[in-house]
Amino acid sequence: MRILSWNVNGIRAVEKRGFLDWFLKEAPDVLCLNETKAEPGQLSPKLINPQTEKNSYHSYWASAKKKGYSGVAIYSKVEPNEVRFMGKDEFDGEGRTLIAEFDDFSLIAAYFPNSQDAGKRLDYKLGFCDAMLRLCNSLVKKGRHFLLCGDYNIAHTPIDLARPKANEGNAGYLPEERAWMDTFTGAGHVDTFRHFHPGETDHYTWWSYWGTARERNVGWRIDYHCVDRDFLPKVKYSIIRPDVAGSDHCPVEIKLEL
Repeated sequence: MRILSWNVNGIRAVEKRGFLDWFLKEAPDVLCLNETKAEPGQLSPKLINPQTEKNSYHSYWASAKKKGYSGVAIYSKVEPNEVRFMGKDEFDGEGRTLIAEFDDFSLIAAYFPNSQDAGKRLDYKLGFCDAMLRLCNSLVKKGRHFLLCGDYNIAHTPIDLARPKANEGNAGYLPEERAWMDTFTGAGHVDTFRHFHPGETDHYTWWSYWGTARERNVGWRIDYHCVDRDFLPKVKYSIIRPDVAGSDHCPVEIKLEL
């Protein structure tokens, strides 16, 4: 099963940049989108139910109460057994999470909050992070595997951003955020990209629109596929797709052999 996750920074914007052509040509088994910034009623029928002669997708949406803000979506060739929200109003009201239950695992598509300048939303961000950790731990306790994919808005270690010294104290690289990632991985959950690419530098998933940052590869790795440790043998690869344009993020891709 090939699963891609991409922060599109507005699905209606990326549609104008050839998103559907790319998606249907790529034809992953599952595509998770972050920061859709839209409700289903605002979208074209082709975005709701993309299909070709060979591929037809089910789609699921979590939208924020605030118009044009946040939001996640899941496209899947196989209809999940169940799709639900996190179940916490303060986070579901911002369209932060969708949980799709498949036979072999729980897929969590998440758009983690940005802690913002001077840590303005740090408490909210850490509250979401802690709720996510409890969710993942509870799934494992029930004997379920999970795959948590999406934009975490956290660069975990100095090699996960091009300029760590210059960004100390900035949102996404705050000590509290990085400490939560330590806690998350310390609980037995695995950053799959780092598992396959330990110690490698210059791998990023987000670049500022300013100053030709993407062309110079001055970026941050803040988009992840993480799994519980016992699910790791099912992961065949975990990669970053910087070749795909259209957003300030690029997709990340994982393959499961179930």
